[in-house]
Amino acid sequence: MEKVVVTGPTAGIGRAAAIAIAASGRHVIAAGRSREKLEALMREIDAAGGSAEWVQMDLASLRSVTGAATEILDRHGRIDVLVNNAGVGASTGATRDGFQIQFGVNHLGHFHLTELLAPALGPGARVVQLSSEMHRGAKGIGFARVRRPTRPWEGLSAYAASKLANLVFARELARRRPGIRTYAVHPGLVDTGIFPRVVRPFLRNAVTPEEGADTVVFCATDPGVADSTGGYWAKRKERDPDDLARDERLAEELWARSEEWCRPFH
Repeated sequence: MEKVVVTGPTAGIGRAAAIAIAASGRHVIAAGRSREKLEALMREIDAAGGSAEWVQMDLASLRSVTGAATEILDRHGRIDVLVNNAGVGASTGATRDGFQIQFGVNHLGHFHLTELLAPALGPGARVVQLSSEMHRGAKGIGFARVRRPTRPWEGLSAYAASKLANLVFARELARRRPGIRTYAVHPGLVDTGIFPRVVRPFLRNAVTPEEGADTVVFCATDPGVADSTGGYWAKRKERDPDDLARDERLAEELWARSEEWCRPFH
């Protein structure tokens, strides 16, 4: 039975993806913050005849990510799929390690988790990274800026930059680890509750979490995409990302800085 780690599995796209993946006959390892919500998800998957387990993890704490990854590796020698789904929208503030909340949770926590689980991600394993069309609004990744808390007026721009980082990371991971298949996914406009009320009027045409999870599940499980890697996906098809997502210097700098920032927590 394939084993699939899903972050942010108790609500929105992550919950829909975890349930669909479990229903496909795969074993889900749900990594999230709330024990109560994780246990509720286990009951739901179990009642549907699926297989799942949970581990507590807070992506806003690199130390917590280290602990969760260690626990997963202690339990399992191989992970077939890692779905880096969890995300923060237009929030303000910083992670416990002092990073901009969007960059710290959306990118750095997932970078750290992926690197720690790398020994279990053998040939043919997949990494599905949630990104967004909002990456096209990013002017770049301000590496000095991401080490300070997000201010109220920076929420959406910080989110866009973090989604660019997600896409750049997925492409660079494919280049550095050719045995792993990577997929950056735009799930569509989904109202998952991560954005403030002021943005809600623009979400009237949003798709459901289940619809948003469709391409995530497709990239995580469909045998037809097994030979593809490093692409940007939406509605089950590859599409061209913004030119910044193809910037090799940006990719190298993002990787080097992410390694440096995560090193103390290994």
